Amino acid sequence: MSATGLGTAPCRFAHYFVVCGIDTETGLEPDELAGENFEQSPLRRTFKSKVLAHFPETIEWNPFDQDAVNMLCMPKGLSFRTQVDNRESQFHSYLITREDGSRTYGFVLTFYEEVTSKQICTAMQTLYQMHHAEHSGSVCASSSCSMDSLASSLDEGDATSLNKLHCCSSYNMSRDTLYVSKALCLITPLPFMQACRKFLTQLHRAVSSQQPPPLPLESYIHNILYEVPLPPPGRSLKFHGVYEPIVCQRPSPSELPLADYSLKQVFELLGVENLVQVFTCVLLEMQILLYSQDYQRLMTVAEGITTLLFPFQWQHVYVPILPASLLHFLDAPVPYLMGLQSKEGTDRSKLELPQEANLCFVDIDNHFIELPEDFPQFPNKLEFIQEISAVLLQFGIPPEGSLHSSESTTQLKSLALHDLVSDKKNGNLPGDALAVFELLQGNATLERLQALAKRTGVTVGRVPTLGGNMVKEKDGRLQCEEEELRDATLNVQVREVFANRFSQMFADYEAFVIQSATDLESWLTNREQMHNFDKASFLSDQPEPYLPFLSHFIETQMFATFIDNKIMSQWEDKEPLLKVFDSRIEKMRLYNVRIPNLCSSNYQKSTILKESAQSIEQRLMKIDHTAVHPHLLDMKIGQGKYEQGFFPKLQADVLAAGPTNNKWASRTGTAQRRKDRLRQHSEHLGLDNDLREQVEGCLVLQNSMAFWEWDQGPPPPIRPPKKSFSACCLKYMQEARSLGKNLRQPKLSDLSPAVIAQTNWKFVEGLLKECRMKTKRMLVEKMGREAVELGHGEANITGLEENTLIASLCDLMERIWSHGLQVKQGKSALWSHLLQYQEREEKLEQTAVSPVLLGPERRKSETGLTMPFLRVSLFQDMRHIQNVSEIKTDVGRARGWIRLSLEKKLLSQHLKQLLSNQALTKKLYKRYAFLRCEEEKEQFLYHLLTLNTVDYFCFTSVFTTIMIPYRAVIIPIKKLSNAITTSNPWVSVSGELGDSGVMQIPKNLLEMTFDCQNLGKLTTAQIGHDNSGLLAKWLVDCVMVRNEITGHTYKFPCGRWLGKGVDDGSLERILIGELIIPCADEDLSKQCRTPPLQRSPAQTRRISITSPAGRNSKPNAVQIQEAIGEAVNNIVKHFHKPEKERGSLTILLCGENGLVSALEQFFHHGFKSSRIFQKNVFVWDFIEKAVAYFEMTDQIGDTVEGMESFRSMCKIFCHYVNAINVTPRNIGKDGKLQFLVCLGARDHLLLQWIPLLVECPLITTMYEEYALLRDHLMVNSLIRVLQTVHEFNITLESSLVKGITL
Repeated sequence: MSATGLGTAPCRFAHYFVVCGIDTETGLEPDELAGENFEQSPLRRTFKSKVLAHFPETIEWNPFDQDAVNMLCMPKGLSFRTQVDNRESQFHSYLITREDGSRTYGFVLTFYEEVTSKQICTAMQTLYQMHHAEHSGSVCASSSCSMDSLASSLDEGDATSLNKLHCCSSYNMSRDTLYVSKALCLITPLPFMQACRKFLTQLHRAVSSQQPPPLPLESYIHNILYEVPLPPPGRSLKFHGVYEPIVCQRPSPSELPLADYSLKQVFELLGVENLVQVFTCVLLEMQILLYSQDYQRLMTVAEGITTLLFPFQWQHVYVPILPASLLHFLDAPVPYLMGLQSKEGTDRSKLELPQEANLCFVDIDNHFIELPEDFPQFPNKLEFIQEISAVLLQFGIPPEGSLHSSESTTQLKSLALHDLVSDKKNGNLPGDALAVFELLQGNATLERLQALAKRTGVTVGRVPTLGGNMVKEKDGRLQCEEEELRDATLNVQVREVFANRFSQMFADYEAFVIQSATDLESWLTNREQMHNFDKASFLSDQPEPYLPFLSHFIETQMFATFIDNKIMSQWEDKEPLLKVFDSRIEKMRLYNVRIPNLCSSNYQKSTILKESAQSIEQRLMKIDHTAVHPHLLDMKIGQGKYEQGFFPKLQADVLAAGPTNNKWASRTGTAQRRKDRLRQHSEHLGLDNDLREQVEGCLVLQNSMAFWEWDQGPPPPIRPPKKSFSACCLKYMQEARSLGKNLRQPKLSDLSPAVIAQTNWKFVEGLLKECRMKTKRMLVEKMGREAVELGHGEANITGLEENTLIASLCDLMERIWSHGLQVKQGKSALWSHLLQYQEREEKLEQTAVSPVLLGPERRKSETGLTMPFLRVSLFQDMRHIQNVSEIKTDVGRARGWIRLSLEKKLLSQHLKQLLSNQALTKKLYKRYAFLRCEEEKEQFLYHLLTLNTVDYFCFTSVFTTIMIPYRAVIIPIKKLSNAITTSNPWVSVSGELGDSGVMQIPKNLLEMTFDCQNLGKLTTAQIGHDNSGLLAKWLVDCVMVRNEITGHTYKFPCGRWLGKGVDDGSLERILIGELIIPCADEDLSKQCRTPPLQRSPAQTRRISITSPAGRNSKPNAVQIQEAIGEAVNNIVKHFHKPEKERGSLTILLCGENGLVSALEQFFHHGFKSSRIFQKNVFVWDFIEKAVAYFEMTDQIGDTVEGMESFRSMCKIFCHYVNAINVTPRNIGKDGKLQFLVCLGARDHLLLQWIPLLVECPLITTMYEEYALLRDHLMVNSLIRVLQTVHEFNITLESSLVKGITL
């Protein structure tokens, strides 16, 4: 091939022309890789095909991959037919994704050619004789196929029934004519599907015609290879096929990119709702498997859906047609979009897939999809479907799809029209053929008779009553062009609807892009440590209905790539899709006067549907450029000989190189430079599926060539790819690249065991890296949030994000457990492994499994009573999950078990125990599986172990409606024989999700168990008794409550008396809970936990000033001021969090460092509590006396003017105090003070009440002169601080206000 020919490739319409078929020299070779059943009739088997010819020999930057092209041109190998079989030609397309991410498209027309080789015919007859001998009576001769069976078969009208005919046919070379499939293929850089289909159809028509074509076929092939350029952006181009001109067009740089696959067919095959669901799965980067008997359907649906992703791009495995020899790639533990051909008669239930936990299965032929569990819906899904449906209805397409319409008539009409194409008269049908066509125009029954007649050799005469004139060829062509224009218009309008949704959802995305690097080099160097997008702020700005979808979507690789492209646009030209998207957002802002442009959940339809369609119509109606006409080539005499029905052996010498005088021959696309730069940049990047670093080489070829300019000068030297697709076997991942992103398409040319092993090793490395990055992200984000709770830094994770990260971890673990699985059992590989381990080991649990002790052995109380140990095991946690009736599926059980183990900090330990049974692992997994790679498995368990350093409530917060067993233990202080009370004690436990209600504790017992709907994180416990019996006084140290499933143990400190005439006379106390941190002789991981969220590690628990142990503990004024400031600060932080992330306000109000505690210290400072005979006076006593004084003052009146507001405040204060005093609850004096502070904070009255108490004359008799309450400066300072709290609406837990009527 000449240098000139090589230089023209980047702007040529087609790169290669290929012919695939049977190699008469090697003969019939069974295609074992295709997995066909040799029990089948020889005509039904598949045999190896071969590339017979391809032109040119190779192109430097797009090397010809012979094995890949052969396998994709004829995925099922060679097919044989006889004269009684249907030999209709078939069209399909495919693509090959190269290592750099660029794509090459192939368009294939397969037809049947008579076998002239006697050796092949003899071999086929021998195979039939052998098959007949082995299966005597199983194959009926063709003569036994009656007309009735043919008629009934045809009457069914589908592909399956037609194929039944093949089963009952045999081959005898003396009687039958043998035909074999041959494929003609055009390989192009851009997906001009319609134009390539027309060209190949005309080429086939020329072969089957009785008259030779106007020029030798070499002229047309040479023309499309070397003389037809790519149309410039925004222009249309006309070139010439064998018989008719062909038009193609290309969008301008400001329009949506080229998409030539018919979306009309996609909607007819799937229906709108199914398509939107599959589209959502693709956006969330799940595993998508398309399933159909028709290769072109697979390609059409795959290309159609990925086209709708604009401005995003699919970054993972993309194989729309997966050859039968590569079925093991369904084992790939990465997101993928693959198409699998279904075999005739095989239903979904018989299809065993390696992993289904995160799989979206799309049965195209049956109009059916299976979705993964925990599937978030696309925002505004209903309105979105309605808008798409409205567009479809304008074009006469039913939104539900039209797959199940009668196909028999359509199929037989297509047979008749095919006869028109291959009529050997170039469409001019005389005599009986024309009569048949006219006959078929009007009657479906006659169509079936015609099909029968054709098979039996009967001719059909002209029927005068069905007269009419035949449509002229020109009119037919116009009709065809009109249909093509309608399809193109529909395509662009539907795509505009999808693009508009993303424009609306991400209109303000730029505001959240973090651009911290000063130059490209530093950004590339530090990419892995950088956060490029403020996810938490972005989500907080979104409408509530969008959050389930968006929280998952912004974690995907395609979104990360989009953001990275945005950042890189600071230093170089914008990526083409990003450029179009940004320009659309700018237009939206011009027409949208909202400032600021806040997101709204109101659905806004696209307003540019007609405008976008007009540009395509103009290009197709008015041709901008016309290519050189095909012409005679310099061929030797005798070459180009025509023989009807046979594709000639093309002359290689004239097709090996192009002309040297083309004006556009040396011009190439400038965007090639951008692709080269991206290749260089990618080598510096550390990439990951979860952190979503910069994507290398993600531009498909259509993008890298999208801006080739017609009139540009010669480009710089073209740099070829580092490695060709065929030179690198299954190169899914390079050192600095993420696994899923670069696994573009399986390598088709080398399927040796060594290559497959190397591929799986890359999978293992990629899974380990993904695990490392996920656990790192979870740790950094979670620890960052806990640091905020302690007063450091800013929160950068929300509960929604946390749940998304944990769901992502569950998905990763399912993919790890699915990798290298021998035999799949159930949809969840992890749960299946657990069940088999449980079955083997459960009988030996008592001896083989060392129990895990949750809740360390604490200091025993003086009574010797403590919370009993919770002995749990892997099997116990499995039983907990199995007992949850709300979980219905194996996938759900596996995820529930992961969440429970993570919350209990046992995930790594449980999995280590599970994998310790090596015999079971070897039985379940192949040698290359991740779980059988010892070193990687150990690292994986270590990464999971690091998650023990933070607290997760991912089980408790998700399964909110399940019944959970709790255990409560009351621990008294043994003093004066008051460890046991003779009265009737009770307890009530409350949490963030509800409360248990009052539960009686059995007499003489201090421990009880109860079942209750999940209470969430526990916040308060109420304990009390009825004061009956001789020993009614009860000194309680604390109450302990444990969740028996998660093992979380809460301590509710008390340290006070319960009983009349002792302490403050309380028979009931409200206790505030704190989660116990295991810190005894435990492993290192449990010692490394962060401090609890409820208190600072620097502070010890404050003992109540009025409690027996706290009388000598009196903080000074400075400490009291600090305590009030900290309490108010925590409340302010609480309200600045998103509502769903706030946690318990009760702890901040009534906990150890809460507002009530701080104000209690303030009121006790300088209080004269001790009296003669050690009888204590409480702050509540002062408040009651103040109320009596205010009421008395109100009754006798006051001569001072301007006291109306003061009296009004006094009345309100007295009303609240009296309401608390008359409550039926037996609350002590300190408890009443707590109620008053809580109600005052809720109703914004504290600022009014404190000055009242300061002005009360009784203060001088009950407080020392140095008391803070008598210091006006301190009181004013306190009021200013409390004013901050009054800015928020405080909602009190029911346990704090129960029984109080205001």
